[in-house]
Amino acid sequence: MDILQLQQDIIDYSKEIGIDKIGFASPSPFSEMKSRLIHQQELQYQSGFEEQDIEKRVRPDLIFDHPQSIIAIAVAYPSKMKVRVVSKKGERRGIFCRASWGEDYHHILRRKLKLLEEYIAAKVPEAKFKSMVDTGELVDRAVAERAGIGWSGKNCSIITPEFGSYVYLGEMITNLPFKPDSPMEDQCGSCTKCLDACPTGALVQGGQLNSQRCIAFLTQTKGFLPEEFREKIGNRLYGCDSCQTACPVNKGKDFHFHAETEPDAELAKPLLKPILHISNREFKEKFGPVSGSWRGKKPIQRNAVIALGHFKDETAVPDLIKVLTEDPRPVLRGTAAWSLAKIGGAEAITALEKSAEVEKDDEVLSEIRTGLSLFR
Repeated sequence: MDILQLQQDIIDYSKEIGIDKIGFASPSPFSEMKSRLIHQQELQYQSGFEEQDIEKRVRPDLIFDHPQSIIAIAVAYPSKMKVRVVSKKGERRGIFCRASWGEDYHHILRRKLKLLEEYIAAKVPEAKFKSMVDTGELVDRAVAERAGIGWSGKNCSIITPEFGSYVYLGEMITNLPFKPDSPMEDQCGSCTKCLDACPTGALVQGGQLNSQRCIAFLTQTKGFLPEEFREKIGNRLYGCDSCQTACPVNKGKDFHFHAETEPDAELAKPLLKPILHISNREFKEKFGPVSGSWRGKKPIQRNAVIALGHFKDETAVPDLIKVLTEDPRPVLRGTAAWSLAKIGGAEAITALEKSAEVEKDDEVLSEIRTGLSLFR
């Protein structure tokens, strides 16, 4: 088997199936990443969504028998909508981050990795693979960096010269010994625009993220959002792009290569009020195809409630009162109390006063009383 020819054939085929960048990396342990992950764990900066076994995250040999190389892929996604919708008084809208526009990227990349597996297996029947996208054990960024896809930016994203950081990442461990590519030189230089743009100071320093303060993480939590973050979340329903949009490399980067990554404006920037009362079935039918739905409707509804308070949308008061008085979930009732207090007005105050008399949940009562104290 001519491994170099096979490698070139794979590169050529990857372009045919819509893979925008491909690289090859050694499967040796990611020793530097291990030290960083341990430090993150000690500082309690992890989100909790990651693989908890650090050894599995940095040692391909623990999750694949005798790995010989790793293939890394990247697929570019749009940064702008072709069809735009406008948020206006009485019809306020939330926003999903760009990585959640279009079809769930996990499905997109898994299909492309599957095609790669089938192509290689047809040429080398004894080939073995383990492919993963985002939810696998390995750190996608570390693999992509080693494979020369891009450099690891100060915003903790892989930044490619061609597409900026607007790329989805995936990888495939294999028992075939491909020639590794060279990592790319860091090109962030002295720029700190992403750190300056972070709304919550989650980017502690270049390349270090405190996930517990990151809005992208906070929008996915299911409990009460801490008070200090509610104003900062704005109208974000899922994810955050501040550190990406601030990046000079991303300026002017907008690629529409793949139909499946194109956003439906009504999904990417949906009206807020209808979200408050959406049923489980309606939520799955409408938002199920996008990656931002993976945590279910509760975080999205809570964030929609906060967004209405952020906009001080008086037309939403009846909807928020309905949540406050009828929703069975304390987090939604308490968050509605916060938003009503933000919006203000006689109707909101009356609703809060009435709820204070009948509410049984201590956390919700605390939110109601805090809200009422703002008026007094």
